[in-house]
Order: sequence, then structure tokens, then C-alpha cells
Amino acid sequence: MSQWERLKKLPAAFTQQIYDLYDRDDLPMGVRHYLSVWIESQEWQRAANDDDLAMVLFQVLLENLDNQYSRFVQEDSFLMQHNIRGYKQHFQRYLENPRELANTIYWFLEKEKEILQTAELAEQVRVLQVQQGGFATSTHSDLDQRMASLKNEVQCMERTLMCLEEQQDEFDFKYQTYMMEATATGTDNSANPQQAKFQLLINELNNCRKKTLIGLNKILDRAGDLIDSLVNKEMVKWQRRQQKSCIGAPDSVCLDQFEKWFTGVAEFLFQVREFLSKLEELAGKITYENDPVKTQKPFLQRRTEKLLGDLLKSSFVVETQPSMPQGKGPLVLRTGVQFFVKTRLLVKFPELNHSMKVSISMDRDAPQIKGYRHFNVLGTTSKALNMSESQSGGMAADFRHLNLKEQKSGGGGKGANDISLSVTEELHIIYFNTLFELKGLSVELQATSLPVVIISNSSQQQSAWASVLWFNMLSLDTKDVLFFAKSPVATWPQFGEMLSWQFLSATKRGLNDGQLEMIAQRLFGKQQSYDICSVAWSKFSKENSPDTFWVWFDSIVVMVKTYLENLWRDELIMGFVTKGKEKTLLKKKQKGTFLIRFSESVIGGITFSWVENSETGEAVVRTVQPFTKMDISQIPFPEIIRHFLILKEVPQNPLVYLYPDIPKDEAFGKYYADKSGNDSPYLKYIKTRLVFALKGDTLEAVLPITSNVTEDEVLQPMSGPCGEVVGQTGDSLASPLDNYHLDPMLCDSVATPGEDPMYPSNANHFFDNDIFIDEPLVPTSL
Repeated sequence: MSQWERLKKLPAAFTQQIYDLYDRDDLPMGVRHYLSVWIESQEWQRAANDDDLAMVLFQVLLENLDNQYSRFVQEDSFLMQHNIRGYKQHFQRYLENPRELANTIYWFLEKEKEILQTAELAEQVRVLQVQQGGFATSTHSDLDQRMASLKNEVQCMERTLMCLEEQQDEFDFKYQTYMMEATATGTDNSANPQQAKFQLLINELNNCRKKTLIGLNKILDRAGDLIDSLVNKEMVKWQRRQQKSCIGAPDSVCLDQFEKWFTGVAEFLFQVREFLSKLEELAGKITYENDPVKTQKPFLQRRTEKLLGDLLKSSFVVETQPSMPQGKGPLVLRTGVQFFVKTRLLVKFPELNHSMKVSISMDRDAPQIKGYRHFNVLGTTSKALNMSESQSGGMAADFRHLNLKEQKSGGGGKGANDISLSVTEELHIIYFNTLFELKGLSVELQATSLPVVIISNSSQQQSAWASVLWFNMLSLDTKDVLFFAKSPVATWPQFGEMLSWQFLSATKRGLNDGQLEMIAQRLFGKQQSYDICSVAWSKFSKENSPDTFWVWFDSIVVMVKTYLENLWRDELIMGFVTKGKEKTLLKKKQKGTFLIRFSESVIGGITFSWVENSETGEAVVRTVQPFTKMDISQIPFPEIIRHFLILKEVPQNPLVYLYPDIPKDEAFGKYYADKSGNDSPYLKYIKTRLVFALKGDTLEAVLPITSNVTEDEVLQPMSGPCGEVVGQTGDSLASPLDNYHLDPMLCDSVATPGEDPMYPSNANHFFDNDIFIDEPLVPTSL
């Protein structure tokens, strides 16, 4: 297939580039179309340097046009006859310099190849996107195509200016020669017919200048559309993605592609400035009345610099938001504790490396609220943008040793004194300023951080992170420091997605629909649909303090991240499931089936329930008292599952199958200690085994058994692990064990006699009072 045929089959975006390429007089598209096969079969590059070959090809070209003309005469195509005659007349200007025609045709063929290569690359990217699940958006492909089209326009304009300069130089040479001859002969040539010829040449030069200015205006139109897409659409989307990524969303915030776009457009606009300077230079050599360069160039200059300014001001961004190395997440800062932040300039010019200084300030537009605190930024507050502080080689300034100090002059003053914000609802903005200076252009740039919450004590961090979550989940105005003065509500879809992000960012596994439904039921009660439900800020993090919904949820995230991450990622923990749903699931399963869930009433608690048969054969669901972070920090949770025993006539582990039907050892085996049985490192030093005694309708972790008890031995009653005597029942527990060895892992600095070794003495902290009641749990209203 010929090159021209391939071009005609390109998608619409690339077809437009072909139209733009041939939107000039150098090589009419009609000639390219009707003589496509012949044109592509000639050696135009060699002809551009060979006068004889160039003349031969020029003459053959005219003959081919004559043949086309004869064809259209036979077809009685009046319009095409007219067009062919025009084309032939157009090429007569190359009679004295056929090499210029050869060079022109060769240039057009090379530009066509570039468009084809761009289209082929775009198709490869599209196929790759499909294979990878659409990683890049169609919007990005569209921007790439528009960038390629703009590049093509600029390159064509560069050639147009070269031709314009050659045309002007030719006119100038001929005219100066003519005037010198007239001066030498002393004749008056004002009425000479040659003068009329020069008038035609100057008219042609004027038309070329007008077309050049129209072409420059067209380039600025395209650049303006691209800048609008980049600044007002794509960067706004990126900023929103950055907000969401700060609170755990898996959104990409890579700026490398943006750097290519911004740098490309900036380079094109700087070239336009050079084109305008070249036009001014040409007009300085030859000018005339109503010269379009003199009238239109100032406007184009102002427009170019306005577009450059808009692009540059949006190209300076905060790439990495302020964060403490050991913080819970970004945007929570503590006074006196170092934090880091990175800025980046998306317009990358190597000549600016290390020359642009970035300075930091804070709260320039702080609200006038009584009690609103003010801070100074301390540390290295000025750095140069450079390419060594970015992995991709971008222009970055990476601030690593900053800290905050509160001003002691008092906060606020006059203003909205009726607004009351807590410390963790108070939002602050950090400002970054620099000056862009290049090729006579000077633009002041400023970037701002997302609002940060500043605390003075680590105990405020959990509440501060809640504020960061709420703001970045809901606010589209990244400078709204009074957001919490009247915070909007969150819809359940927004809220549930944000909760899932917390698990996803901490453990690489988010929440499924069933788990989210349990949380929604806890918040709103049983509903047909939760999509219309909403959560207020006060319900999320202020009501029922200190045990707010957020404290309950975040404690679970911390526990899972610290101690249970692998189990959670392997989906061995069902996690969020109501007691009612739990009983419904388990009662349908075989004896010994169990599942693991988070406690609804114990902060940071995890428990498991299993199904067994009662004396009447009815399926009964039993639940162990919740384990806390302290418990599983001493004994790994898989070991608890592995060694869990119930004291009946013979100690037995009731946990056989992880829901729905996975054998326990198959599910948890890879997490067991290397040694098993009495050689387990968790039993080696204490000679005891973790046992739970069923007393009435309550399970209590109160009874150890010496590790050398075998399956066939009769278990004797014994004292609790911290020295207390087990409460006696009518038929099983009777007397203490004489030679009991204290278990340091189970007791853990317990001082009060009779206290449960696994839990604090305050039973209300972790016991579900209805732990063995079969009716469904009534959702807690927050």
C-alpha cells in the first residue's frame, strides 16, 4: 500500500494533521493525490542536490499534469480541468530553481512519514492499554495527538519563515541590483516596466507575510486550546487524584507525562516568540505602507506571552505533600517535628537547572478568627529547583528538614469570632514561591500545599487524620481553610469508598461489598439501599468522644496493619460482619466451622465464632471474648487459633474449618511457628497451653493446662494463670493445681488478683454483653 493510501486511512485526529500539512501553497494536495504513485517512486532527496535530475523531474511533473488535464477533458470534469491548470501555473515559479521544488516535495514526504509513525505509535499504545486494562485514558491519547499536530504546525511554520526570508532576500537582491544599475546609468526608471514587476513581487511578499501571521495566530489558537485542556481540565483532575491518593486511594499521581506536555507546549510558544522576532527583523529590512507585521506583531507577542504565563503558573506544583516521616499520613504536622515536602516545575529546561530558587512561607491569607494559630517555618526554607532531586530527572526542590514553631503573639483578632474550630479542625496552607526567567521572559510562580492540620501532641494525631480524610474526601476547593466551619455531609458511596481506601493503603486489600454493608448497617440501621444515606462530620469524629466511629474503625485498621496484615490479605479474616449475619452463616455449616470478625464494641478487638451442636442436636454459635492489640502482640493470632482449647471432659479445639469449608491447618498452616506441639516457641518457656473454659453461657480465658497433658489423660481442675482460683461449677472444676508455673506472656504485668490474664480488669472495655444471644444485633446509631 502506498504511503498516500496509508495516510488516507488514518483516524480523524491524524487526518487533521494531513489537512494542516497541506494547508499551504508549496505542494497542492490535489497534485499529491493524483500523482501519488509517481511522486513516491522518485529520488527527491538526490534531486535536491542535483540540478540535472531536478530539472528532469520538474519537466516530468509538468507532463504528468498535462496527462491529468487530458483525462479530465475526456471525463468532461470542468472543475478539475481548472484545478490542474492552476497547479501547472503554480509550478512555473520553480523553472529557474527546480532543486527547490525537489527539496519541497522531499520535505512533505518526510513530514508524512512522521505523521504515520506517530499514528502507529498511538495504535501500539492503544493496544497496550487494552491489554493492561486501560491504564492510560483516551483523553491522554487525544492530548498526545494534539501535541503532535501542534508540533507539525510549528515545524511547518519554521519552513514557511525560511521560505519567506529567502523570498525577501531574492527580492532585495534584485531590487538593489536594479537600483544600482539605474544609478550607474543616471536614468530615471520610475516609468520603466521593470518597476511594475517589482510591485508584483512586493505584493506577493505582502501576501506571504499575511499568511505567515495567520499561521502564527492558528498556532496560538491550538496552543491555547491545549493549555486550557492541561490547566483547567487535566491538572484539576490530577489535583483531585492527589487529594484522594493522600487519603489512601490507589490513584496515579505521576507527573512525568504532564512534564512532557507542559514542556512541549512551552517550547512551541518560545519558538513562536522567535518567529515573531524573525518577522520583526525581516520587516526592519524591508517594509512598506500597511505592513501587516507592524500592525499585528504586537498583538501576537502579547498573546504568546499571556499563554506562556498561564502555562508556567500552573506548571509549578507540590509533587509530594507535607508529611512527617513517622506520621500516620500526609498533611498532619506536629510542632517541633521535622517534615518533608517536594515541589516540581513541569516545564523542564535544562538551562534553568539550579538557577530558580524556591522559598517557603505560611498562612499568607490566614482567616481572621479568634484563636486561629500562626506558625513560622524553620529549617532550610530556600532551595533551588534542580534535576538531581527527582528520580525522573524533573526540575524539583526537595525540602527534607523543615519544622514548625507556633508564634507566641496570639492568634486571630477581628473577624468571624463566632466561628469555633478545634485544633484538629484548623487548616493551614504552606506557600512556595519562585521566579521563572528565560529568554527575556520573567514570570513569578507560586504553588500551595493542600491544607495541613498542625498538632502539638501525638495524642491528637488520630483526630487530625480524621480531619484530613474528611477534607480531602469532600472538598474541591484546596484553599478552603474554613472548611470545618460548615462541613458538608458525606454520602455513603463517598464515605464507604474512603473507608475501603484506609484498608487498601495499609494492607493492599480494601473492603468488599459485604463488609461495607455491615458498616453501613452499623451507621444507619437496616436499609433497603444505603446510597441515599449520608454521614455528618460530627457523627464521624466528634460525637460519643472519645469512642467515636473513627476511633473504632481506625483502631481496627492499626491492629490489622500491625499484627494481621498477611491474614487479612489472604482473606482469612471476614472482619466486618454483624453478629446476626454471623449466626446465619455459621448455622448452615458443619460442626467446627468458624469465622473471624472484628468486635463491634471493643475498640481494636478481634474475635472468632464457631458452630457446634447442643445436647438436642441444634446448631449453636459460640463466640470467644475479643482479643485486643495487646493480646495478639504477645501471642500471634495464628497460634491462638492453632492452640485454642475448650475445657470440657477432654480439652478440645472446636475450630476445624475456616468459613466456608477450608480446613484450619490448610488456611493458617503457613503462618504457624516452625515447630509444633509442645516444641512451639510460644509454649517452650511457660509449660502451659492457652485454654478457654466455658462457664454457663460465657467463655473466659482463665485456665492454663500443663503442656505435658496427653489426649488420654483426665484433665484436672487447676488455678488460673495469675494465681486466682477458678470459680467452681457443679460437675467439673473443683480444686487448684499444686505445681503451677506462672505464664509471663499471658499475665503481662497483671497486678490485681483475680484479673483475667488476657484482658484489662475493666470488663466493659471489651466484653459484648449479648455474646451468646441469638437474636440479631440492633445497629448502633452514630
